[in-house]
Amino acid sequence: MSSRNQAPALGEALALGALHGPAELLPISSSGHITLVPWLLNWRYGELEPELRKSFEIALHAGTAAALLITLRGEVGEAMQGLDMRTFTLTALSFIPPAVVGFILERPIEERLGTPATVAVGLIVGSAVMAWADRSPQTRSHEEAGAVDALWLGVAQACALIPGVSRNGATLAAARLRGFAREDANRLSRHVALPVIAAATLFKGSKLRHGGLPRSARGAFAAGAAASFASTLGSTWLIRQVERDRSLAPYAVYRAALATTVLVRLARRR
Repeated sequence: MSSRNQAPALGEALALGALHGPAELLPISSSGHITLVPWLLNWRYGELEPELRKSFEIALHAGTAAALLITLRGEVGEAMQGLDMRTFTLTALSFIPPAVVGFILERPIEERLGTPATVAVGLIVGSAVMAWADRSPQTRSHEEAGAVDALWLGVAQACALIPGVSRNGATLAAARLRGFAREDANRLSRHVALPVIAAATLFKGSKLRHGGLPRSARGAFAAGAAASFASTLGSTWLIRQVERDRSLAPYAVYRAALATTVLVRLARRR
């Protein structure tokens, strides 16, 4: 049977869906984990056609996005009620960089920067930036965010298109480097990420619908999306945990350790 007709194993689909929720909420890179875990464990998922794997990731993001909209409905509703020209401008400025970079470079990024080696590099670089950001003065409130702050958050989200960098980690680091207090940095990170996650899911979902999905893969895709939805709902306490933490250092150390494991494995194979 050719890889084009294969589907993710049901157990692997469920496991990756369960992993996606917490990995998306923590600054550790969900896309990096979805690439590295099957590779490290020699799962069949890593042997599937790249387009099929990318489509499966879209299903996982859809499950996570739906759960986040439910979990953060209070914040979303508050933001919508307080929507004014300033808020709209800030949201637009943070949205433009990832939208432009994603539209122009999506294919090259997917083809060249999704290997275990490049993901490991993304994890390490992200770790270094997060550690640096932790040492910055953090005194500003999210209400003080301006156009320059929004653009920096947008650039951070554009960088997070590289697997291993982490959207959450990049925006948290950018906000902290701009001087925002930890809780306010988390709030800004969530608010700029939701529109991008929703837009990317809708855009890629429409491409998936147009391209079609093998009938044999539909059950695994549904299972993965459902597991991602459930794991995100069950892991939302992690949002508050990140806010309470005094440092991003534990996440930076974990990312570096995972990257080192990958690089050691690659070196041994050579």
